[in-house]
Amino acid sequence: MLKASDNPPTIWPEVESIRNFTGLWWVAHTKSRNEKALAHDLIGKNISYFLPMTWKVHQRRRRKLRSLLPLFGGYLFFCGGKNERLESLRTNRIANVIEVKDQQKLLGELLQIEQALRAGTPLTPHRYIRQGQRCRVTAGSLADLQGIVVRMKNAMRLVLQIDMLGQAASIEIDTDMIELIDEPVKSS
Repeated sequence: MLKASDNPPTIWPEVESIRNFTGLWWVAHTKSRNEKALAHDLIGKNISYFLPMTWKVHQRRRRKLRSLLPLFGGYLFFCGGKNERLESLRTNRIANVIEVKDQQKLLGELLQIEQALRAGTPLTPHRYIRQGQRCRVTAGSLADLQGIVVRMKNAMRLVLQIDMLGQAASIEIDTDMIELIDEPVKSS
């Protein structure tokens, strides 16, 4: 297990925003439990990446352990051209590189995850949701985030989705800070 200081940064290079990255976005589907090692390898190859992570606390023999885990297990997002894609494959830590067809859509979804992380809002992995109410946050540090609202354990959560991966993360949200964007999708 890594010490907290040995974990790779979430964003590299540590810029103001992933919006400043240049090149095409790629999604690395990593070999099992290789996300952080791949991030360290990409730093050595000077390849920009985004690896959203969240703290998980678990108990073992009366001790609480905290682990920094990838928010989307098995995936790392990186930016560059075909040369960077080839260099990332040479790390031997990637099972498959997924080409991103809609660059702007993925970037928009990743920017929402980045904004939530920078606001210090605890994110938890969440199953991907196809139905529900699409809402926008109207106030606070999360203003303009868009997602689907769900109720879990007597709390409302806003689910932020990465459509391309079929995965999502959620944050707790107060219902007076959101507005409805469209009507809920009805199941057939």
